[in-house]
Amino acid sequence: MAVSYAPGLIGAVLVGVNFAKSAAFALGIPLIPVHHIKGHIAANYIAFPELEPPFLCLAISGGNTMLVDVRTYTEMKIIGETRDDAAGECFEKTARILGMPYPGGKHVDALAQKGDDQKYTLPHSLIEGSPYDMSFSGLKTAVVNLVHNAEQKGEALDRESLCASFCRAVSESLVPRTMALARELGYKKIAVAGGVAANSRIRKDFCTAAEKDGVTLYIPPLSLCGDNAAMIGCQGYYEYLAGNTAGSDLNAYANMEL
Repeated sequence: MAVSYAPGLIGAVLVGVNFAKSAAFALGIPLIPVHHIKGHIAANYIAFPELEPPFLCLAISGGNTMLVDVRTYTEMKIIGETRDDAAGECFEKTARILGMPYPGGKHVDALAQKGDDQKYTLPHSLIEGSPYDMSFSGLKTAVVNLVHNAEQKGEALDRESLCASFCRAVSESLVPRTMALARELGYKKIAVAGGVAANSRIRKDFCTAAEKDGVTLYIPPLSLCGDNAAMIGCQGYYEYLAGNTAGSDLNAYANMEL
């Protein structure tokens, strides 16, 4: 019985952990703890059975944005991450300020495909001394200010182009860092995982960059980008093979180390 740790959803995860403990006990089967981000990374093993560690993975979701050195199926190291908002969180806040329903990422993506990505100038963060760390709070604030200023002045806002410019800014914060780190580590395999991996601009830019650098790119199909049981089961398999099982004292943690 595999149970996932999902940062930001601690209440629901506590229910899931307790159910998994009860089911494992009743059925007489092992209880296997699975880190939620490891589950997202494992979605690529389902889509691409030929993919084997080591490789570099960009994990981008509503609660996390991190560059992960995937050394084995169970041993991983975070090399860079966001200092504030996650990329997915920034997508949701942009959607909310534009009056879009939750989850907003797909709505921002749909509008972006109809807009001019050069119309609005939006910030790209640089963390001095930490080239692989990221920040999205400035981008979020810039979008909010653009929308509020247009409303206050009674000016028409080009929503399609704002979404396109926003997606370009996010992609340009993620793709170059990932490719630079892959070159530094000497990896020729790059994976992308998590809900934000479904964004069409990010997928397109990664394909272009990977082809230019001669790198093999792995991005799961849209059905495996968001949270799903298959990815947790897949990672649970590798955790079990590694002997990573748990007892009845297992708990959930919102910020558990990867």
